[in-house]
Amino acid sequence: MRPRWETALEWAIEWIIRLCGVSAILFVLGIFFFVFREGSGYLFHGFNPVQFFTSIEWYPTSQSNVRYGVLALIAGTASVTLLAMAIAVPFGLGAAIFISEFCTGKWRESIKVVIELLAAIPSVVWGFIGLTVMNPLIIKIFNAPIGLNVLNGGIILALMSVPIIVSIGEDALKAVPDSYREAALALGATRWQLVYRVLLPAAKNGLLAAVLLGVGRAVGETMAVLMATGHAIKIPTSPLDSVRTLTATIAAELGEAPVHSQHYQVLFIIGILLFIITFAVNLLADLAVKGIKGK
Repeated sequence: MRPRWETALEWAIEWIIRLCGVSAILFVLGIFFFVFREGSGYLFHGFNPVQFFTSIEWYPTSQSNVRYGVLALIAGTASVTLLAMAIAVPFGLGAAIFISEFCTGKWRESIKVVIELLAAIPSVVWGFIGLTVMNPLIIKIFNAPIGLNVLNGGIILALMSVPIIVSIGEDALKAVPDSYREAALALGATRWQLVYRVLLPAAKNGLLAAVLLGVGRAVGETMAVLMATGHAIKIPTSPLDSVRTLTATIAAELGEAPVHSQHYQVLFIIGILLFIITFAVNLLADLAVKGIKGK
């Protein structure tokens, strides 16, 4: 018979683990409650959703005609994110395939360490790289008037998203049973045929989850895009146009907005919008992962 103290200790550890699991849900709900509470005053009294989502005019400090339109901010966020994913997805998935299927031994470990180091670089350092390195390069190569634009922000966000895509993509490829590989090689498939016809279809949901989490990383980034995109409120027509994103607007203006003012509350409404976007992206990623587990 087990001692009573061992049973009590096991019961305590079990409840601590349950509490840790529940606490993650409570923290998310608490964050959403805080953001919603701070923006609810204007959200239910005076908020005009048509103007908010369809206008490109953002003049929160105007003395005569205050306007809150986030269409240009949404367009700026979308353009930088799409360009970042256009760069990050091929490189990220290619790196995941190379590490999983073509790289062995010390090379694999070394490359994984380097990729993890990329993920550890602070976003403000990436912003400095965009400001001091990419800015003059873009001006010189493309003869642009300014190098702080969609292209700059897209490249920086791509470099920041690649580690997530590589890490999760490699896990998805490793989750494919070895019997698939052995069967394909036994039928005479080459290494590239194995990757294209067997591994990618088998791991497609996990790879989709990697891409979606990369999108979430790009949408939620703040300091790097604040420093690398030019912070201009306009709908971009080319990658060389300067833009402003939703996250950069909050970071730039929240410290100057009077607490509980209309401007302050609108910034929290933007935070609610970002919360919904990132929640939807993560939900899609979770459904993709559950899809691969179900199969």
